[in-house]
Amino acid sequence: MDMKEKIAELLEQKNYAGLKEYLSAETPQDIAQALSDLDEEQILVAYRVLPKETAAEVFVEMPPEEQEMLIKTFSDAQLKLLLDEMYMDDTVDIIEEMPANVVKRILRSSDPETRKQINELLHYPEDSAGSIMTTEYVTLRENMTVEEALLRIRRTGIDKETVYTCYVTSPARVLLGVVSVKDLLVASDDQIVGDIMDSHVIYANTNEDKEDVVKEMAKYDFLAMPVVDKEKRLVGIVTLDDAVDVLTDEATEDIEKMAAIVPSDKPYLRTGVFETWRKRIPWLLLLMVSATFTGQIITGFEAALASSVALTAFIPMLMDTGGNAGSQASVTIIRGLALGEIEMKDVFRVIWKELRVALMCGAVLSVCNFGKIMLVDNLIFGNDVPVNVALVVCLTIIVTIFFSKLVGSTLPMIAKKLGFDPAVMASPFITTIVDALSLLVYFGIATVVITNL
Repeated sequence: MDMKEKIAELLEQKNYAGLKEYLSAETPQDIAQALSDLDEEQILVAYRVLPKETAAEVFVEMPPEEQEMLIKTFSDAQLKLLLDEMYMDDTVDIIEEMPANVVKRILRSSDPETRKQINELLHYPEDSAGSIMTTEYVTLRENMTVEEALLRIRRTGIDKETVYTCYVTSPARVLLGVVSVKDLLVASDDQIVGDIMDSHVIYANTNEDKEDVVKEMAKYDFLAMPVVDKEKRLVGIVTLDDAVDVLTDEATEDIEKMAAIVPSDKPYLRTGVFETWRKRIPWLLLLMVSATFTGQIITGFEAALASSVALTAFIPMLMDTGGNAGSQASVTIIRGLALGEIEMKDVFRVIWKELRVALMCGAVLSVCNFGKIMLVDNLIFGNDVPVNVALVVCLTIIVTIFFSKLVGSTLPMIAKKLGFDPAVMASPFITTIVDALSLLVYFGIATVVITNL
């Protein structure tokens, strides 16, 4: 019996004590997922059984629709208790997903200091480090002894999102250094924090792009990244869980763009049919209209096709091969750009590499295709494809893959240089361009090689 069924069974039996005991052994993430599969009434009853600390953690993991539903059932006192148990960055994330009337209730239920911090975090740009940071971190003074520092951690750490990394600041909150709990534990009690801290701190600025901050955290294996303002005053930290969320969101967004879908921040099953249609139809319309060019190219060579009907059979294969080759190059380059492995200065190295790969791929595919036409198409299927047509097809494959790799590798880099997301230049967009190029090359070579065209 899975968790959802067990919860439903205990609720049906009205065994609330048993339900509380059962849920106490489960993680907040699993509880939130199980509750999502229940109806609203069951969610309300099960949620009220949870202890307040666990309830806050479960609430953070719930989808926005269920959070809104629960908030509407809370009294102001219950809402305040929930907010007091939540970390500041989680509170801000929830506020950003809620309608205006719910946001007003949340702000009204918060104390003045919390409300001030919430407004400050909401002020930062959506994709900045400031928008994902938390203001709950441990600060120390450089003149503290290790004993005093550990005592401060014990007294204040319960309300902090992380205590492993502590930040040394001046009275004016200027970031001076960083020290880990491990450093404090292995040092003697009378040592001064300023003597054991690392003063060469890697930090982010509040308006720095959050994706760049996450890349820096991955590069240096940080559990948290300090965030400072223009005066180098420490204003927050980006923690590992927030970094993972950013990576997940960015990866999802890139995948959707690469599939020609307008990015959505909702799970698939929680996105309505109309909204899904609205996210997909713009690119489909654009790609359909752009495909008009390939239709015009074929129309322009109707006479050629009429004189050598065998050419027609190879059009889908050539277009698909070119599109696949371009997609391979574009996906590789987009991934390299996302990981910081490739920069604009590497464009000529990328082109040189992809062109060599294109020639090798084109040569192998051309030879294999010639053998396939002669053996399979002619001998097995009896299509009687002339040698000159087979030659046109094989030459077209080489040239098409050459151009496909060139387009697929350069367009994402050009897009990034112009300030666009490279993921936009992925499979659907590049395939449309390559289809047109493939046809132009195909009929151009056919006109030269086949004398009766």
